Amino acid sequence: MTSISIPRRRLLQGAAAAAIAVPSFAALAQAAARQLRIGHQKGALSILKGRGTLEKRLAPLGVAVKWTEFTAGPVQLEALNVGSIDFGDVGEAPPIFAQAAGAPLAYVATTLPRPQSEAVLVPKGSAIRTVAELKGKKVALNKGSNVHYFIAKLIEKHGLAYSDLNLVFLPPADARAAFEKGSVDAWVIWDPFLAAAEKSLEARVLADATGVVGNRGYYFSSLGYAAKNADVLAIAIEEINKVDVWGIAHKNDLAAEFAALWGLPKPVAELTVARAAYGTSPISKAVLAEQQKIADTFFDLKLIPRRISVLEAAAAGIA
Repeated sequence: MTSISIPRRRLLQGAAAAAIAVPSFAALAQAAARQLRIGHQKGALSILKGRGTLEKRLAPLGVAVKWTEFTAGPVQLEALNVGSIDFGDVGEAPPIFAQAAGAPLAYVATTLPRPQSEAVLVPKGSAIRTVAELKGKKVALNKGSNVHYFIAKLIEKHGLAYSDLNLVFLPPADARAAFEKGSVDAWVIWDPFLAAAEKSLEARVLADATGVVGNRGYYFSSLGYAAKNADVLAIAIEEINKVDVWGIAHKNDLAAEFAALWGLPKPVAELTVARAAYGTSPISKAVLAEQQKIADTFFDLKLIPRRISVLEAAAAGIA
């Protein structure tokens, strides 16, 4: 058998080339393994999921998209805290509880204010005509949600203390059942549950959030993911805003999509869409100042265990 001798210099050159090539292949593999795990409720993100446009935009970057549906914002934020998702949408109150619990939350973008999309409802035959008349009454709401902050600020505006209400904490389905049975005097709720109660129960709006709170929605990520994947998040927000822009010009079609998504009659979806504001905006210090007011209110009401600085806790590329 003939042996083949390779010069030592060529061996060293080959080893050096291999050493250079290994990180390159590793970098390519890492790039191909990038992903965006999205948590969503049945809303705008679900519409985006159905269209598949985000996947097409992210494909050239080698980013795989995974979707997981949740029933509520607080559950999404728990998933973020344990590292199960990278991105999601939520109302204005749940992020405060998440940050108070130490979640590494980063605000990525916000919706326009939607004050007419949450309200206090009373039965159609109720004798209650003013917010002040809620004193001592049983009021149902979802604890830790956007309406929790809304009711706190609403009664403050009308001269009542938080302790003046007999709050009954129930998720939307249970709260509606209690409202229908007359087990509670009022229900603080958001769309589309709000619109559904107006249409099917002829419930009366005692007060909505106009002039009280903004009721924004927020798109969030983790601080770690946002720091490493700003390009991915920027594309996600662009695609979300495209859905918003389309929805403004096609409200009837948007209502039809939401009706199918929610399994509700189209008139309910039409009412929801008619009073919502559509548009996605960057996060700014002014927007986070609104969140800080929620944090301060919840701390004063002893709903969170410690005072937090929203800007310090969640600043990631804030303008």
